[in-house]
Amino acid sequence: MRRVLAFYKFINVADPDVRAGELQSLGEQREVVGTILLANEGVNGTIVAEQSNLELMVQSLQQSFGKMMFKWSELDQSGVGFHRFKVRVKPEIVSFGVADLNLQMTGQHVGAERWNELLDDPDVLVIDTRNHYEIDIGTFDNAVSPDTDNFRQFPQWVKDNVDPTKQRKVAMFCTGGIRCEKASAYMAQHGVEEVYQLDGGILQYLEDVPEDASRRQRECFVFDQRVSVNHGLEQGKFRQCYACRHPLSAEDLQAAEFEHGVSCPFCHSTVTEQRRQQFRERQRQVRLAAARGESHIGVKHSGKASAGRVRELN
Repeated sequence: MRRVLAFYKFINVADPDVRAGELQSLGEQREVVGTILLANEGVNGTIVAEQSNLELMVQSLQQSFGKMMFKWSELDQSGVGFHRFKVRVKPEIVSFGVADLNLQMTGQHVGAERWNELLDDPDVLVIDTRNHYEIDIGTFDNAVSPDTDNFRQFPQWVKDNVDPTKQRKVAMFCTGGIRCEKASAYMAQHGVEEVYQLDGGILQYLEDVPEDASRRQRECFVFDQRVSVNHGLEQGKFRQCYACRHPLSAEDLQAAEFEHGVSCPFCHSTVTEQRRQQFRERQRQVRLAAARGESHIGVKHSGKASAGRVRELN
């Protein structure tokens, strides 16, 4: 059975290019698809393979980087999460753009029960550190959205909106926890007295909390072809626009602006006719490949979310 495995760890990696070559070979040998990011600051990945092959990958990753948290989840019925496997070396495993960030001074990790208490505390500012297109399909009660297109915009939002002399308590969350490692460290560096972060992110919360006790609204965006997951980490109901990568509800799919593989209500006004024709040709090639029983990987997508698809896996 093919499953999804997500992981990250901030650790000094002295030779990321060498490690990348080793991981690329290992993943190909074990028929893995997905993406692993490496940088001097650590490792971050979301991969798909048969359970037995993923367990072998876990062993190899722990041998290289030590113990880390692994998040397992199920694929949809198609059994496809990614089309290929790639290990990339980047300046950061999650792009933030703040030099000399002390990742030893992150926020206090809290579990689901404590998190629900923080949501009800009027003195706590709860911040969803994710991007707007992720927040659009679901967030927590009382959470504030920074309305960012990418995570690199978050530090400036903090500077403009969080006054540590007035806001002494801040609680933050993201998809799987990795962005909060940097966001909470930055918030502490910014001078906020008490900083909290949801341990394991939304994914851990959805796994731990029964739906009838949940404070989550709607679903959680994920960076693979499942698009969204709900409680129990089962695949959600959202799909994704191939042009801009924005998640789409059932209502969005019925909108006049939606054309499969070409545009949606969120990007229809910004996609040029030339781009529409390119997307239509891509869809034609996809249909031809399907008729031949082949998989058509296609070209890179434009749009704000596609860049984040590689950078922000958790």
